[in-house]
Amino acid sequence: MTIRDIQVALSWLGYRPGALDGVWGRKTAAALRQFQANHGLDPDGVAGPMTLAALFPHGQKAAAPLDDPALVWFQEARRLMGVKETPGAANNATILDWAGDLGIPYKGDDIPWCGLFVGHCISVTLDREPVPSSLLSARAWESFGVRTGATAGAVMVFWRKSPGSGLGHVGFYAGEDEGAYRILGGNQSDKVSLAWVAKDRLVSARWPASLPPTVPRPVMVSRTEGLSSNEA
Repeated sequence: MTIRDIQVALSWLGYRPGALDGVWGRKTAAALRQFQANHGLDPDGVAGPMTLAALFPHGQKAAAPLDDPALVWFQEARRLMGVKETPGAANNATILDWAGDLGIPYKGDDIPWCGLFVGHCISVTLDREPVPSSLLSARAWESFGVRTGATAGAVMVFWRKSPGSGLGHVGFYAGEDEGAYRILGGNQSDKVSLAWVAKDRLVSARWPASLPPTVPRPVMVSRTEGLSSNEA
């Protein structure tokens, strides 16, 4: 089950989710809300179990936790894997566009952008979810949504350099092993990538307040890489 599967089903039923491209945007969310309203469901724009059962009455293949199409912000983050800073004085226009869309003054991609990446993924997929006003600051994400445990798609906030430095890093939960979390984030080796961050650096795990609460489920992953130590 993918976002594109949902778009195709909505289109086939006469709704208008926009391009059938697997990208969760406002048109797809609006189409899903209309479908939900027409079927007596809470029109929250979230492809949860009840909505998927109504949309696919003949059943659908269960998705692995990280592939859950309801985690639209996380799937957007995965889509952007590989986006990276432009070396030298030039800037990656994609990263600058994220800031422009959010109305944030942002001079160049040499300024830490992990919070900007998270802000983009949340804002373009969850149009009713507030994001921190100072979202460029990773530690500002400590106030995002509601507290949760480590689970697929959770916003994970870490300290950087030292617990009392005020510096931080933020990304999305993509698994763990005994001592570290696997984080899908921006500004990791100057790009959107997967990195391992020590568990003792975690400050808070957060979940979008506009979505139903989730029961945290760890996703265990074998680690072959070393730990990330500085994500600026």
